Amino acid sequence: MSTLEQLYGEAEKRRNENQLPYAGAVLPAEAFELLQLDPQARLIDVRTRAELDWIGRPVVGDGQYAHVEWTRYPGGVPNPAFLDELRAAAPADAPVLFLCRSAARSKLAAVEAAKAGYARAFDLLEGFEGEKDSRGHRKTVSGWCFRGLPWIGA
Repeated sequence: MSTLEQLYGEAEKRRNENQLPYAGAVLPAEAFELLQLDPQARLIDVRTRAELDWIGRPVVGDGQYAHVEWTRYPGGVPNPAFLDELRAAAPADAPVLFLCRSAARSKLAAVEAAKAGYARAFDLLEGFEGEKDSRGHRKTVSGWCFRGLPWIGA
């Protein structure tokens, strides 16, 4: 098991290497470890309610998970209340790890959170389901589920 210092160090290293406008990026296993080690950390799932209902969600410590849609379903329109809902889910000084399906929306959410004063906003690389395989299926190449981390199916 890593230390918090090591985990945050890896995230910061990725920030520097990729010139990210937020605190950094973590791999799924690192995110899970970080959540276990830092009770202040929050996993913010930015997928749509439909994705949670149809696919499932990660299982983390009590009070560490929040669902704050980046876009609304149907239609994929931006959630105008995103920052208000984020503020209700996590204080600005908390480490927030943003998760989506394949790590696209989570990057956008981390950028917005950082602009709004979340100095410890992180992107969770690979996402919940990860990239598609050669047959167009997810959960077979990368992501939270593929890595064997705890989750509840729909």
